[in-house]
Amino acid sequence: MSQVVKARQEAAVAVGVLLLALGLGAGAWVIPSEAGYAGIGPDFLPWVVSVALLLCSGFLLWEVRKGGFLDMEDDEDSEPAFWPGFIWMSVGLLVNAALITTIGFISSCALCFVLASRGARLAQGQVLGGARTWITDIVVGLLISAPVYWMFTKFLAISLPGLTQSGWL
Repeated sequence: MSQVVKARQEAAVAVGVLLLALGLGAGAWVIPSEAGYAGIGPDFLPWVVSVALLLCSGFLLWEVRKGGFLDMEDDEDSEPAFWPGFIWMSVGLLVNAALITTIGFISSCALCFVLASRGARLAQGQVLGGARTWITDIVVGLLISAPVYWMFTKFLAISLPGLTQSGWL
């Protein structure tokens, strides 16, 4: 790969991180900033991440101007990205975001886990198997998401979308 192409790709990564920082900052701008527990509002963490990404993008742009990312080897024979696994995981996240208020936190997070597990298994070259694998993934997803939901809603008093009004599902 030529140095010019490599420099353009590295600059594109730096600009991508910059755009991500600006987008997150724009999102944080519209979050209400009323102080909550310990005087920190819900917009605090998005601002911290946005500023951190902004700093990282500045360092990346500085590295590009100084001759490229340091100590980075050229991997001419590296494996290409595994797009089917990426797509399964992306669909899992998008489905979770789309359905969390409709089917509740526990169900949507369990579904996200099932879809992400499919992507991870594909990326590792595993055979996807049959109904047993699906059932195992569903049960594990439920066993992870239910305690998280209960911890947030019952112990931390943070409102998450539930399937019922009882607060347990």
